[in-house]
Amino acid sequence: MSTSPAPRALDARTAQRVQGRQQRAGAAPWLHAESARRLAERLVVFRQAPRRVLDLSGSAGGPASVLAEACPGAQIDRAGAPPPGGRWWQRLLTPAPTALADGEADLLWSVMQLHWAADPPALLADWRRRLAPQGALMFSTLGPGTLDELRQLYSQAGWGSPMAPLVDMHDLGDMLVAAGYEGPVMDQETLTLTWSSPEALLAELRELGANADPARFSGLRTPSWRQRLLDALSARADAQGRIALRLELVYGHAIRGLDRGPAVSAEVRIGLDDMSAMLRNRPKR
Repeated sequence: MSTSPAPRALDARTAQRVQGRQQRAGAAPWLHAESARRLAERLVVFRQAPRRVLDLSGSAGGPASVLAEACPGAQIDRAGAPPPGGRWWQRLLTPAPTALADGEADLLWSVMQLHWAADPPALLADWRRRLAPQGALMFSTLGPGTLDELRQLYSQAGWGSPMAPLVDMHDLGDMLVAAGYEGPVMDQETLTLTWSSPEALLAELRELGANADPARFSGLRTPSWRQRLLDALSARADAQGRIALRLELVYGHAIRGLDRGPAVSAEVRIGLDDMSAMLRNRPKR
């Protein structure tokens, strides 16, 4: 029986549009930049500084200076941005060219990109292919505790889902092992962000992404529905008029393990005719 995880519930086209919009924005969302800074602090776990770094976050992963300061003297290939030219969908589906060939990166760096993957195990396997032997993967992503208050609000109002399901960090650890990584280390932290108005809250959430849940409400939302949403968010304000939502940040790092050889069965079967021939041809003592 196969133990492969079921495909994740995610609208891949919506996810691609979000990633393209974030790359074109030039400046990363505040949360991405902060996540990059906190991820860089975890580089101290590696004894040897990486010499060749592949940054797959692009401009959506925060300032390039964060990684450059954390890896002084390293060759950093920032390959997250789609290549220019062509139609918009071609730019999103065509990987950006990189100076590092497969198997050359000492460090693969990804900030806030994994939660947009419709098939996380396949993406982790592709990242492993890009790493040198014993190369390191470091990434940050959103965990399932993100915007729990907003999901409860939508559920109570009967509005469907406000966002696609997110992968638990323990499941990500299992995926890393299955993809051929060694020693995965996962940790998480919860950030509580506050906004002065529901309009400001929705504007920042749009900067962070979009609803990529395939089961989301399929029709167009009306102005009256938006006003009900604003009112429901305003009702959550504290005594100072601030509206709080929590986000779960997940961090992971792992080492590319040795390539596994072909599986060899411990059971050997020999046909009856072959056995008879072997016995006939057995040397006499």
